[in-house]
Amino acid sequence: MNKGKIIIVVIVLIILILVMGIFFFGRKPASPEKITLEFWGVYDDSDIIEPFIKEFRKIQPNIKIVYHKKLFDSYQKELLEAWASGRGPDIFYIHNTWLPGYIDKITPCPEKLISLKNYRDSFVDVCYNDFVENSHIYAVPLYVDTLALFYNKDFFNSVGIATPPETWEDFVEDVKKLTIKDEFGNIKRAGAAIGTYKNVNRAFDILSLLMLQSGTKMVDKKRKKATFNEPVYYQGEKYPVGEMALQFYTDFANPLKEVYTWNNYMHYSIDAFYEKSAAMMFNYSYHIFTIRRKAPYLNFGVSFMPQLKGRERDINYANYFGLSISKNCKHPYWAWYFITWLTNKENSYKYLQKTKRPTARRDLVSLQENDIDLGIFTKQSLTASSWYIPDKEVVEKIFENMIESVIKGESPKEALDKAKKEVDKIWE
Repeated sequence: MNKGKIIIVVIVLIILILVMGIFFFGRKPASPEKITLEFWGVYDDSDIIEPFIKEFRKIQPNIKIVYHKKLFDSYQKELLEAWASGRGPDIFYIHNTWLPGYIDKITPCPEKLISLKNYRDSFVDVCYNDFVENSHIYAVPLYVDTLALFYNKDFFNSVGIATPPETWEDFVEDVKKLTIKDEFGNIKRAGAAIGTYKNVNRAFDILSLLMLQSGTKMVDKKRKKATFNEPVYYQGEKYPVGEMALQFYTDFANPLKEVYTWNNYMHYSIDAFYEKSAAMMFNYSYHIFTIRRKAPYLNFGVSFMPQLKGRERDINYANYFGLSISKNCKHPYWAWYFITWLTNKENSYKYLQKTKRPTARRDLVSLQENDIDLGIFTKQSLTASSWYIPDKEVVEKIFENMIESVIKGESPKEALDKAKKEVDKIWE
């Protein structure tokens, strides 16, 4: 065989190898036998999810997905009751703090659909911290929301504050300027909705963030006991950072303190902000749109969450849901296949445009960072944190009692020590 024919044969072989490689590895997975997957959501209406399901069926016509929106207040109860009776969803949403209580009810994602490296590289850090355990991926998010500062622009302008506070020190000074009291010391206008629990929306999140920003270690490395009552050591000095954060939070509800601005008799924080009886509040991005609906003429702005002065890095607080697969699912691979398809870059972007939520994907941050409503929340997602909460509902009640006991006169140290013991009982 001459040299020319050898070259032709080699070229043909290379082409055949490439074609076979594309055939075996580059095409979409073969469709399964006809299957039905039940999908439970919490906040997304059917008109958000159904178009994605319709598009997915063009790729996998043998997979039927039935979507049901559930009420958040009864969602967990319905999940557990359904699974206990052998029913329930195949695909479901899990809050970013629920994994400790749900991990034994989830089939983790197959690595061939999402590798750990791909997951870490694709999503902001808090997603990996919240949803990866023992090198397994238990949920994939479509968005990540964070706490931010909502402020009344008219009130700020009226007292000569040109910009919202960047640090907690600035926040304290602004609260003093914005608070209005009558001759008897009664609060007529709160500088901010902060300091109590029952009438402050997201009080647990706000206090958790203050603790995290101060350097509080919320749980031990083994995640088997609470440590938020323990001091931290820095350059040989001991700092009771958990106590300091709790003291700082509750001082705003203490009539003996200069920063007194809030109490248990005030209207609920969101209502107080709508009604112009509070100049500032802390909340998540979706409240931008609820405020505009309920108070269309309110001149308000949203700013970055205050941080500690002289900090090494920003720390923000995350609140979001991820998509997961039940252990009862008979077709977990295909259920996870749908989730990975739904949360890819293209579909995530379509979802975010429909829902007006901040992205969880790193490769979409640049597309949202200049958004007039979502830009702040999108940027904050890169520095978002949370902590390992053994049972969110129970721990929130413990924190409520802790805050209220300090307001009634108990020392922050005593309240923290008591709360630590109660949280530890959850692990027993």
